[in-house]
Amino acid sequence: DDENINKFRDCQKRNFLTTLFLSQGIPMLVAGDELSRTQQGNNNAYCQDNEISWLNWKKADQALLQFTQKLIQLRRQHPVFRRRTWFRGRPVKPDEIEDIAWFKFDGKHMQYEDWQHDYAKSFGVFINGRGMQARSSLGVRLTDDSFYIIFNAYQGCIDYKLPGEEYAKDWTLILDTSEDTIINEGDEGRIYQASEAITVHDNSILLLHHVIPKDEHTTVPMV
Repeated sequence: DDENINKFRDCQKRNFLTTLFLSQGIPMLVAGDELSRTQQGNNNAYCQDNEISWLNWKKADQALLQFTQKLIQLRRQHPVFRRRTWFRGRPVKPDEIEDIAWFKFDGKHMQYEDWQHDYAKSFGVFINGRGMQARSSLGVRLTDDSFYIIFNAYQGCIDYKLPGEEYAKDWTLILDTSEDTIINEGDEGRIYQASEAITVHDNSILLLHHVIPKDEHTTVPMV
């Protein structure tokens, strides 16, 4: 019944769902997770034919369900979240930036030794829409918008410096798990400039979107 504990739990649910649907590969979601079904803490309920494993649609968490639906829609709209090839961590072409890059809170690249420090609980990852390394059935190079994801597993707010202009001149905040916020495609979100600082709440995830000009876009929709 503690309001702060319930708020933290709700944020963690959104964190887990966001991590799942923004990851590469096939999302594996157990029926009922999107409704906030807990199974009363039983993680081995496959043999329980009772209220532990049943779905109670009347008690569905509608806010979490809508959040999950928007995540699925976001994934379907952007093939950069469902690439056909593995990331390489280096430029596709010599004159381009890497297909994926990892950053510290100060806007600098993560180095090997940085992963061993406490602040590795918080990091940013750039996903390059121009670096998908895939082509359509007609041989046309596939591209998408670029995204910047900030994960903060630290128990406090952190001011994050966004990457420099070589990655994007501006970013639009479209998802904040601390506020149950996902901006629909085409709606206006807060815009941040390259190298600008953005506050990330404790135990939360932010997703920022950089739109690539339409004349550079070639995507394959999901069917």
